[in-house]
Amino acid sequence: MRQDTYPRGRTIPMGAVPVLARGLGHMAPTYLRRRPGSPSNGLLGPALVFGLGSAHAIATMSLAAADPKSTLRRQALERRRAVEPATRAALSARLAAVGLAWAERWRPRVVAAFSPLRDEPDTGPLIAALQAHGLTTALPAVDGRAAPLVFRLWRAGDPLVRGAWGPLEPGAGAPAVSPDLVFVPLAAFDRRGHRLGYGAGHYDRALKLLRAGGPIRAVGVAYAAAEVDRVPDEPHDERLDFVLTEREWIDARGRG
Repeated sequence: MRQDTYPRGRTIPMGAVPVLARGLGHMAPTYLRRRPGSPSNGLLGPALVFGLGSAHAIATMSLAAADPKSTLRRQALERRRAVEPATRAALSARLAAVGLAWAERWRPRVVAAFSPLRDEPDTGPLIAALQAHGLTTALPAVDGRAAPLVFRLWRAGDPLVRGAWGPLEPGAGAPAVSPDLVFVPLAAFDRRGHRLGYGAGHYDRALKLLRAGGPIRAVGVAYAAAEVDRVPDEPHDERLDFVLTEREWIDARGRG
């Protein structure tokens, strides 16, 4: 697929390690003035006894405890950036072959893939294979931060525009459709079918709306490095039915 009509994933060499979220490394310590010999109020204990590094670590741990999804997401994205080029190519090829095989078995009305953002798996070969076998394809478009995704028809060669959130997407003139097979990007997943996205909730709202209209199948696409023991889940989270990695096809239905 041509670079100017569909984006492809970038590769970052191995060796990346988790780092602190942007901004956390620049927190200034708080100081209170007091005369020598006066009692401390306890606020400076960690900084005085252990040094500013420990005070920073305590603040970081507090933030992680308050938002475990953010910590899990950051760690998962670091692992994804470190995935080797051979693994990226293997998932792209497996996605095209296995994704097409299941689509031909299920015979969906419309198949939605996604336009890869940053280090996400390359879906170009999958879309090309689907279209070559006569299947109707669509891509998501973001219609606002709090709105569900809009899926619009797209074929190779149709124009794409840069969306407000980064990925390329069909323009507003492309017809909106309701896919019944959706390939979903993610940052992390578990074998129950729970996924961790980027925090905006676009796919949760979209899948809920699609499921309200009838049966659909949602397939997460990820490198095996994205798997975690358990994704923290909330009542509004929509589960995946399957997950495809470069190693296996995971049936998450009925896993609780």
